[in-house]
Amino acid sequence: MPRRKPSQQRRPQRHKDVLHGNGRHRSNDFRCVGCRLDVSPDAPGTAHRNHCPNCLASLHVDHRVPGDRASDCRGRMEALSLTVRPDGEWMIIHQCLSCGELSANRIAGDDNALALVRLALRPLQDRRVAHRALLTAL
Repeated sequence: MPRRKPSQQRRPQRHKDVLHGNGRHRSNDFRCVGCRLDVSPDAPGTAHRNHCPNCLASLHVDHRVPGDRASDCRGRMEALSLTVRPDGEWMIIHQCLSCGELSANRIAGDDNALALVRLALRPLQDRRVAHRALLTAL
């Protein structure tokens, strides 16, 4: 590679839009605590993405209102189960592994369908969980 003469100036670096989308910086993106995927906060079907669309893991960031990001815990939240609202909307039940708090989060349109089905079928997989659920319902 030929050396540059001291009199030659370096050409200014071109603007790279790798970390920019639609003219804004991706500073709100987060890295999943479960699978380490870089996740965009924009999600179809919800205004406040708070879980990974790939593995459904989350962080305990919201306190009372979805999107307030006011929780001091910041612990890892594990997807436990699914529930369905009366209007047919699916919700993921997360439990914080640090403080034990439960929260319900709307699924997003780009969530991994296989992970959602596995989560829905989890009680049928473990007979002890299904047996406990039946005993509580009686």
